[in-house]
Amino acid sequence: MIPYLRSQELFEAAQKVLVGGVDSPVRAFRQVEGSPLFVRSGSGPYLHTEDDLSYVDYVLSWGALLLGHANPRVVAAIVEAARLGTSFGAPTAAETQLAQRVQHFFPSMQKLRFVNSGTEACMSVIRLARGVTGRPLLVKFEGCYHGHSDSLLVSAGSGGLTLGCPDSAGVTAEVAAQTLVVPYNDIDAIQETFFRYGHRIAGVIVEPVCGNMGVVLPRPDFLPVLRRLCTTYGSVLIFDEVMTGFRVHPGGAQALYGVHPDLTCLGKVVGGGLPCAAYGGSADMMGMVAPEGPVYQAGTLSGNPVAMAAGLAMMETLEVDFESALLYTNRLCHGITELIVSHGIPAQVVQCGTMFSVFFSREAIYSLAEVQVSDLRCFKHYFWVMLKAGVYVAPSQFEANFVSAVHDQSTLDQTLRAVDYAFGEVKSCLL
Repeated sequence: MIPYLRSQELFEAAQKVLVGGVDSPVRAFRQVEGSPLFVRSGSGPYLHTEDDLSYVDYVLSWGALLLGHANPRVVAAIVEAARLGTSFGAPTAAETQLAQRVQHFFPSMQKLRFVNSGTEACMSVIRLARGVTGRPLLVKFEGCYHGHSDSLLVSAGSGGLTLGCPDSAGVTAEVAAQTLVVPYNDIDAIQETFFRYGHRIAGVIVEPVCGNMGVVLPRPDFLPVLRRLCTTYGSVLIFDEVMTGFRVHPGGAQALYGVHPDLTCLGKVVGGGLPCAAYGGSADMMGMVAPEGPVYQAGTLSGNPVAMAAGLAMMETLEVDFESALLYTNRLCHGITELIVSHGIPAQVVQCGTMFSVFFSREAIYSLAEVQVSDLRCFKHYFWVMLKAGVYVAPSQFEANFVSAVHDQSTLDQTLRAVDYAFGEVKSCLL
């Protein structure tokens, strides 16, 4: 393992004043058993650390940076907006303009509301689903993460179909019991859930393509079945496209698969790299949100002018930028797959749009249980060898990797050389 001395010094100092030395748990590098890199700056497809080392970056602020780091157009828009004021707590024209651009790509969002994080968006749509239906229960799926609000920090019990159990200290059993947890992609289980509880289910929230257990694709019938069940039982279908929005398709997974939810959550890309998210749906359903209706949600910094400006700058050439990133991702994943075959190692690449994961498993990956049979020891070894070769991938088997529109032939060549080297080391680890 490379001695990242300055990062280690900074991490030791951070642990004295920040919980775990970080402001979000996965940054602590616990799964790969090391100390995190401390970043000084980013430019295009590269991260530059406090140890004066540079890396091809496939984390990209966990997917937010479709245009790469410090995109000149986005930076210029941020600077111009900040000079006029960073927050007003009052309406601005930019909010309407960005909402119109979002609606162009997501026509199911007839009306929307900007918020500041994916957690806030998901928390708000769950309250809205309950307010619209007057029902108490929510359905979520194992391996899907929708933020850290109490209703969503819930795990399955001993069976495949159970009332939820608290997955975090501080979440009460009473709150957890309002959430039903079903295995992702398990059509029999979701049908049984509706058969037993359908008249009490307010909504179903799902990552239409999972990114929070690594990239896991929906089986062909899974999303259509969710749509049919929610329509039949009068429940609200919620797509959490915080990660997949603009990433798997400019119009998200709902455009890619042709299945349209009642409510959508967006985040990451929508703010051009700044804290910003949104939720929306039909005009009637969104009309239940205050000030039009009785479902309350508010936020002083929601729709702040700096985030709106960054989002508008990102949207200017979104379709062209997405196609560029998609072409690169296709070439990268094809190259990694060829290297898996040539090295003869038990691994696979799962890709959707500009998101991908490398799993060290021969098993088909369609659920959390199948992700969990992946060889985490091999992944840890792979991560550190890739880092040594100058490529920064997500520091967890259970996280997705992302590509930007500014990754190019040079970064592709460097990445595939690194993967070739890493697979050779992993193979020796398997012997």
